[in-house]
Amino acid sequence: MLRDWIEGLKAATPAQCAVCHAWPAQPICEACVVRFAQPQPRCLTCALPVPASVERCGRCVREPPPLDRCLAAVTYGYPWAGLVSQFKFHGQPGWAGSLAGLMRSAPWVESALETAEIVMPLPLSAKRLAERGFNQALVLARALAPGKVRADILLRLRHTEAQTELDRAARLRNVKGAFAIEPLRLAQVRGRQVVLVDDVMTSGASLFSAAQVLQQAGAASITAIVLARTDEPDGATGQ
Repeated sequence: MLRDWIEGLKAATPAQCAVCHAWPAQPICEACVVRFAQPQPRCLTCALPVPASVERCGRCVREPPPLDRCLAAVTYGYPWAGLVSQFKFHGQPGWAGSLAGLMRSAPWVESALETAEIVMPLPLSAKRLAERGFNQALVLARALAPGKVRADILLRLRHTEAQTELDRAARLRNVKGAFAIEPLRLAQVRGRQVVLVDDVMTSGASLFSAAQVLQQAGAASITAIVLARTDEPDGATGQ
């Protein structure tokens, strides 16, 4: 998958690599993808790095999350942390195609998108949307699976304070009750295979909260796909 995406980069419109500044290149050049985006073993249900022989991390064994699968393309660190920040906080929605291509190159993402019946971006509050000008999860979802994206089913009921300075327990409390299913569209979720999309996953609080309401609405399966995952569940940024 990674090789396929690299070949796609070669055929695309040139630009300057945002990591090494090579020219011509895409927002992320071939050399930087090879160097910084190699797949690694991850927990099946929260995408934390695990040893190659381990399927689930200890926390997911003790407290199974409301996700059937969780897939992440890269670790949230250099150079991805800076690129994600540039993407969503500094008006770079045009990077979505290249970043979505990187997500598609991760193991099992392509098959998850093929079997999904509905692809849902994690919604932003009205306040956050006004601050950023676009929902980064929505533009990623549209680049991943344009014909399957539904942004009118999963709702954000309220604005929540930034998760950045909160520990895991506080993050979970912060997003409790923050999501709901549009009442007139409950039947569209029941029995369906759903994919949730977001840019960064840290504790998983936001994704788990959203997945829980989908689970309660009767979704047949719920897979989360994220661009970047922190190495530790209580990292200092993201969702």
